[in-house]
Amino acid sequence: MSSEKPLDRPPGSKRPMVRDASGERPFMRGILVHSLMARGASFDEAYRAAGEVRERIRGREVVERADLARYVEELFAKGRLERPLPLPETIVVVAESGSEAPFSKGVLSQSFLAAAVDPNDAFDVARAIEADLVSRGVKQVGRSELRRLAHDQLAQRLGERPSERYRVWRRFVASERPLVLLLGGAPGVGKSTLAQEVAHRLGISRASSTDAIRQVMRLMLSPELVPAIHASSYDAHQHLTPPADDEEAVVAGFRAQAGTVCVGARAMVERAVQENTSVILDGVSVVPGLLDLESLGGDPHVIFLMLANLDAETFRNRFETRARSASQREPHRYVSNLDAILQIQDHLLELAEHHEVPIVENRSFDSSVASILRHVSESLRQTGAPTA
Repeated sequence: MSSEKPLDRPPGSKRPMVRDASGERPFMRGILVHSLMARGASFDEAYRAAGEVRERIRGREVVERADLARYVEELFAKGRLERPLPLPETIVVVAESGSEAPFSKGVLSQSFLAAAVDPNDAFDVARAIEADLVSRGVKQVGRSELRRLAHDQLAQRLGERPSERYRVWRRFVASERPLVLLLGGAPGVGKSTLAQEVAHRLGISRASSTDAIRQVMRLMLSPELVPAIHASSYDAHQHLTPPADDEEAVVAGFRAQAGTVCVGARAMVERAVQENTSVILDGVSVVPGLLDLESLGGDPHVIFLMLANLDAETFRNRFETRARSASQREPHRYVSNLDAILQIQDHLLELAEHHEVPIVENRSFDSSVASILRHVSESLRQTGAPTA
């Protein structure tokens, strides 16, 4: 036994401590799930098995790591976990250029996410491909062959549409063109949360919001010079000179603010395109007809989507929930300004209709993410993504 002092058990904790030569640490089901998935188990299998192990050691103060390993082996023996195939030392993926990289089902499953494949399904497909390579004793596979296997497995397990979306996305990635994805929508509709998840699925590292751009512009431009950007989009009309007080006041103030912020937004997009880097930009100031991207240099593929919440009561409930749980961004102000926010949304939807910008109704997070990814794939397919 090591002479190192064991970690102190958290005061009042009933969680069993796992002991090995290095000391004691609390048992964590999440770590066991990760370990089992690394051995080839699906998430559902790993989660269920880790739960069984947790129940088995519940109430014990200390459990030896060797005992945990034995419990897991018993689950394999009972068929509660599918025993993984023995892996060769390395499966090497060879690119057309001759470069080599080790096969990783994690990397492969990540590439499926851009095709609107559920993360659990993506991992299962990648694991099936790995099992096929191992069972055939493959130690080296060409990248084009690996993609063919991916297409076949996606089609077999999930259908032709996910397989085709994956094919379209891989062709676009191979073209090395930047993607500019614009997500507009009224305040509080869920733009930033969706943008972050879509950026993760597409593997795009550069994502920003017009809120951040507006904040930078506030530091540079005084309220006396540009009053509209020093207010929220739904009350910017109160800062206009002279104040707008007719029934179109809210929209007038919103457009005054958005017109200024769009200057900074276009500059950010232009910089990304010059660097041949894909970018996702979300925000209320992403307005059809105001954000001029027609004259962008380079050869970007620009996709514009408008997010919406068409149920006013759902909108109100979402704001009230955020008001109870959030400590920043003063979401209670959204509740008291709901009528103005709905006016802005109506205006944005009219512009989207006029400029033929597709509308995604954000009813649920997962379905909205999938819908955005499908729009991206369809847009790339219609423009004819070049063949890899």
